Amino acid sequence: MKPPIYMTDLDHTFLRTDQSISEFSANVWNKKAKNAILSVATARSFQKSRNFLASLHLDAPMILLDGAMIVTPEKKLIDLKLINKQLADSVVYEGSKFNIHPFIIALKDLELNEAFLVPTRLNGHQNGVLQNYKNDPRMIACKKIQAMEMNLKIVYFGEYQILKPLTEHLQKTFGNVLEYKLSPEKYSDGYFLTILHPEGDKAHGLQKIADYLNRDTQEMTVFGDSINDIGMFKLAGTSVAVANALDEVKAVADIILPHSNDEDAVAKYLNGLH
Repeated sequence: MKPPIYMTDLDHTFLRTDQSISEFSANVWNKKAKNAILSVATARSFQKSRNFLASLHLDAPMILLDGAMIVTPEKKLIDLKLINKQLADSVVYEGSKFNIHPFIIALKDLELNEAFLVPTRLNGHQNGVLQNYKNDPRMIACKKIQAMEMNLKIVYFGEYQILKPLTEHLQKTFGNVLEYKLSPEKYSDGYFLTILHPEGDKAHGLQKIADYLNRDTQEMTVFGDSINDIGMFKLAGTSVAVANALDEVKAVADIILPHSNDEDAVAKYLNGLH
């Protein structure tokens, strides 16, 4: 009998709001991993995810940076969906018309060494986000932010009143050569706009992992809370929303858990399966 496959989002789903993993969740995960395949589908990068998951046993490739990168815990690259420099620089230029500048997550090389490009002109929401990245060696401050050759995602943080028209403008300007996800930022009261390669999302990532494992996405159970999980929810056999998930996510979920991320929702679900 094939082992079941579970893929979970991290922030506001498996991680607690303080970005920790409880001892209970870690113990349940590692116990479940003896008879199942467990991994993550997250907006976070390889290095950040590996730091969070150091105490957990992972058997399958991870979906990282919303799906722009698929990589094994041993750092074997499975798939990469990049935004080329010319296109990324065009996005930055169009965004500057709205007086806002993005963060850019890029690769320096195919050894998966990451760069986190940060504009020196920051709004209050961006400053708030960067509190979690103090002394991060990947950070590169840019007086005039420009893309690199291998860009994984472009992220704007700010007020909805700015990001909503920016999203519409970028969609009108670039069409379907990019993917745009506008979501509330749960760590603050702002919004964030993530711009990706059109196949750099979690749904495409889930399919890549199914192909890699020679399994079907219908055999997978996925957990999430936010807009970037919706495509994955629609593709998986079973989709599970935590209690604190956005209403848009709950609307497409097969199961809505009674517990939040701060109440170890994913672990409690896993602990109830035999």
